[in-house]
Amino acid sequence: MQDIYPSRFAAEAEMRSRQDPVVHSQWSPDAPVSAAQAEQFERDGYLVLEDIFSADEVAFLQQAAGALLADPARLDAETVVTEPQGNEVRSIFEIHQQSEVIGRLAADSRLADVARFLLGDEVYIHQSRLNYKPGFKGREFYWHSDFETWHVEDGMPRMRALSMSILLAENTPNNGPLMVIPGSHKTYLTCIGETPEDHYLSSLKKQEYGVPDEMSLAELANKHGIVAPMGKPGTVILFDCNLMHGSNGNITPFPRANAFLVYNAVSNRLHKPFGVEKPRPWFLANRDAPQALQVQHGRLAEAVAA
Repeated sequence: MQDIYPSRFAAEAEMRSRQDPVVHSQWSPDAPVSAAQAEQFERDGYLVLEDIFSADEVAFLQQAAGALLADPARLDAETVVTEPQGNEVRSIFEIHQQSEVIGRLAADSRLADVARFLLGDEVYIHQSRLNYKPGFKGREFYWHSDFETWHVEDGMPRMRALSMSILLAENTPNNGPLMVIPGSHKTYLTCIGETPEDHYLSSLKKQEYGVPDEMSLAELANKHGIVAPMGKPGTVILFDCNLMHGSNGNITPFPRANAFLVYNAVSNRLHKPFGVEKPRPWFLANRDAPQALQVQHGRLAEAVAA
């Protein structure tokens, strides 16, 4: 397959034009987002959806996430990533398969239908995780485009995927919220530096390869600005796979937590990685033949209890 988004080969970074649509469906009145929201996603590369879950559903999600954090021994040890200089849990991957609650959340029509519309296809979960940024000790996530890594190290061929971050704690200006560079999704910024073997072992704690250079980042930020979407628990922040994003560390006593779901179009299944010989492991990238999500309707707690 032709590599239309090469990266980590050249000695200098390049800014290339995006070769794929952002919104893959034509808007109509029965779409799961408004015309203004579809236009914003096309323009800015992200959306904030508020009040789509009830207070009871949010509490149900928080309880499930807290139980997982309290007893990580019940989980597949390979999927649990700790902070770079401590034992605090940073992320739990493949969580939609390890938690019935998160699996039901991933298939919920209020999320999956939006992903299907924006991607113009049936969807499956490429990657899922619970992210924790504990008070005082939560470290930063440096600026990056997810697609650059998914393309180079996982073999995702085209920009036809998106991420949804479901907030499980309030995101404030102080506790290391997600930051995005709106509009940056229309530029593919290549990275420099050959990828080490088994790069994921270190990159999940602190990424040093597949990150943009400072000069290019400054150019993007000066052109587009930086926005930090905020929200109360239950807010959904969704963004295009190529949007430049990151977050600061958390030195406040107030933890940050979110469920993170990556939806990929079934037609955009993974191939051989475009920049490394050995693909990343199963819990970071679903390499199975894609099975379209069976979209679920109704309240979260009731559906799981049933």
